Amino acid sequence: MFIEQPPLIYRLLFPGALWRIPREEEKCVYLTFDDGPIPEVTPWVLDVLDRYGVKATFFMVGENVWRHPDVFRQVLARGHQVGNHTYNHVQGIRYWTRNYLANVRKASELIPGRLFRPPHGHMRVLQLLTLRAMGYKVVMWDVVTRDYSPHLTPQDVLQNVKQYVRNGSIIVFHDSLKAEQNMRWAMPRAIEWLINEGYSFHLIGDAGSPSRADVF
Repeated sequence: MFIEQPPLIYRLLFPGALWRIPREEEKCVYLTFDDGPIPEVTPWVLDVLDRYGVKATFFMVGENVWRHPDVFRQVLARGHQVGNHTYNHVQGIRYWTRNYLANVRKASELIPGRLFRPPHGHMRVLQLLTLRAMGYKVVMWDVVTRDYSPHLTPQDVLQNVKQYVRNGSIIVFHDSLKAEQNMRWAMPRAIEWLINEGYSFHLIGDAGSPSRADVF
């Protein structure tokens, strides 16, 4: 559970980061995808989302955007939201803050907006606070499906959604080769299950400024 749904003590290490955005009037979730865009997976994800009428937020690696600008444009053209996931998918705890922020800025030249998610969910507090001061909304997650794990089956990935989702959950899948096999099976079934359970889908930008309850 520590991985799939980080506990409060872990969330407290990232002051002001956004983990969950509940709504009083409805059951809702925020579907997100990390590590794209790539031509082998992202267009398929877009087709599935179109089929169910779902909009999502894609946290993109700048280098992938540079390599595949046509796929990047497809994401925007279909009405989805994009966020910064650094240029080279670097972990903040392994970089000096100055170098880390330079990598984020390089990605921002290609990826519009002020949503940011740190790769692997790791970053230094100073990096987080500086990004917030720069106007970024740092978006973490309430449920990570672990579709990238070779130790999980597609059925396990789907079960992670069913077991841990709740009102306001920010859910993470990956439009990457590493996660492709698990994600292709589990993601459409997760969407169907969430719809049948009465959840609506929203974009992170619809949330406005988070309150303390939204953050945790």
